[in-house]
Amino acid sequence: MDDVRTAIRKAAMTETTRTELPLVQSGAAAGGCCGGGSCGCGHGASAATSTASGAATAEFLVDGMTCGHCVSSVTEELSEIAGVEQVSVDLRPDGASRVTVASSAPLAAQDVRAAVEDAGYRLSTGA
Repeated sequence: MDDVRTAIRKAAMTETTRTELPLVQSGAAAGGCCGGGSCGCGHGASAATSTASGAATAEFLVDGMTCGHCVSSVTEELSEIAGVEQVSVDLRPDGASRVTVASSAPLAAQDVRAAVEDAGYRLSTGA
């Protein structure tokens, strides 16, 4: 019976399923995971750029994001804004994460701010 248990343990240790996430974490940001706050002044928003087809891309800096759950929450809220086609996040657990939003038309800054705050985060006040 011990031989069977040993064989099962060895098999379990060699058969590992991993899901690699495209995130790099180097520490916890102040405020921890799912932290946030409220910034009503619009800091962190960058100028939007438009393409010839009318599509727009805008970048924003978001404070308080530290993990994949944070990325999912912000992506989900931003994706609900009318016209948003794609959201990508460059996660920076020790600082402001860069969020790039592609949309069919330029987005209103207050809509982006509201979506980020609904997710539990805030637009960065730093550049």
